[in-house]
Amino acid sequence: MSETTAAVTADSTPAGVVIAESVTARGRRARIALRALQVLLALFYAIASALPKLIGHASAAESFERLGWGSAGMYTIGALELAGAVALLIPVLQSAAAMALGALMVGAFVVQISVFDGQYAATPVILIVPLALIAWARREHNADLLRLLSRRV
Repeated sequence: MSETTAAVTADSTPAGVVIAESVTARGRRARIALRALQVLLALFYAIASALPKLIGHASAAESFERLGWGSAGMYTIGALELAGAVALLIPVLQSAAAMALGALMVGAFVVQISVFDGQYAATPVILIVPLALIAWARREHNADLLRLLSRRV
C-alpha cells in the first residue's frame, strides 16, 4: 500500500500525508493572524495617527500649518484615519477601508517626499504593505458591500 493511501488512525498520521484538518488549521491560523493585524493597524490609526490630529496636538498642528492646510485639513485627515480604523474592524467594510487607508498613505508618502524632504517617507510605504494584504485577503467582502449598497439605492 502506498504512503498516500495508507489508513490513517486517530493516533498517528503517516509521514507525507496531508489531511484536511491540517489545511483547515493552517487557514484558521492565517485568518486569526490577519484579524490580529487588522486590530493592530486599527489601533495604530486610531491612537497614534488620528488622535493627535483630532485633539490638535502641537506636532500635528505644526505639520499641517507647514503644508498650508491649517486646522481644517488636520481635522479632516484625522477623521478619515479614525473612520478607516473603525471600518477595518467591520467585516463588510474591511477591504474597502484598507484600500482607502492605502490611498491616504500614498498621499502621505507624496507629501513627505515633496514637502518634508522625505524625513518620514518610509512610514506610509511600510503601512501600505499590510493594508494591501488586508484589501486582497478580504476582497470577497467587496461583493457583499456592493449588494448592501445596491439595496439601498
